[in-house]
Amino acid sequence: MDVFFLGTGAGIPAKLRNVSSMALKLLEERGSIWLFDCGEATQHQILHTSIKPRRIEKIFITHLHGDHIYGLPGLLSSRSFQGGDTEITLYGPKGLKEYVEVSLSVSGTYLKYPLKVVEIADGVIFEDPDFKVEARLLQHGIPSYGYRITEKDRPGSLLADKLTEAGVKPGPLYKRIKNGENIELEDGRILDARDFLGPAQKGRIITVLGDTRICDAAVELAADADLLIHEATFSQGEEKLAYDYFHSTTIQAAQVAQKANAQRLCLNHISSRYERSDWDMLVKESQIIFPNTDIAEDFKEIHIPLVKGDED
Repeated sequence: MDVFFLGTGAGIPAKLRNVSSMALKLLEERGSIWLFDCGEATQHQILHTSIKPRRIEKIFITHLHGDHIYGLPGLLSSRSFQGGDTEITLYGPKGLKEYVEVSLSVSGTYLKYPLKVVEIADGVIFEDPDFKVEARLLQHGIPSYGYRITEKDRPGSLLADKLTEAGVKPGPLYKRIKNGENIELEDGRILDARDFLGPAQKGRIITVLGDTRICDAAVELAADADLLIHEATFSQGEEKLAYDYFHSTTIQAAQVAQKANAQRLCLNHISSRYERSDWDMLVKESQIIFPNTDIAEDFKEIHIPLVKGDED
């Protein structure tokens, strides 16, 4: 599981930061990519990466400000010409469906793949045997959501040697035990699957927040997260400006991470007023409160490793 930043700036494109977009690469877990926001020129940013648009399975939009959605019609259209024929599901606030339908209709765009749009509210918006995605409304000038992506715990490694000692030969029974199912042998013995599996692999939690003031919903979404991606449009001392414009500062992002007991914080959505020489200062401001802080940059990738249960 890897997070890849395609755009990390606030408001308008800048030389060093494009506007918002981030890819969650789930290539090993499900052979696909989930996109979070799709600001202007996101497809241009993708051209400089190994990301394949046909691999994009879901797109989560935090809110409908232009710097988070203006790249969406172009990306959806281009995907038809890049071998994309599998369904994409879009998630986002009310109005997303109309925006996409009007954009595609007026431009005469025909997609060669199914497109599903889900307009969300607070709660679980997606769940399957491997992942759950929850959304919560944040505090912004228009409805803006944060997303909590939870990978469900995986069974531990199969202890094949121990099964051999118990007289179980390789075959279908191994798969059943791997899936956590107790089995009954021909001699009547019942084997508890837990006795033949190593420590469970704890699922990872990623929290991606849209534009927001500091708020309780952000803390709840980020609880015990392996990685919290929090906007930090402004620096320390700009709290009034951040409040007036419905944004957060570096210090406020760190406070959320601390309260949530997150493992790692990445500052995102950085104003173009801050030049490259200022970025280290922004990180250090957050680190006063939350030491394990990093800052997002365009084309930066963060790997989130699996942790075994006994290493938790």
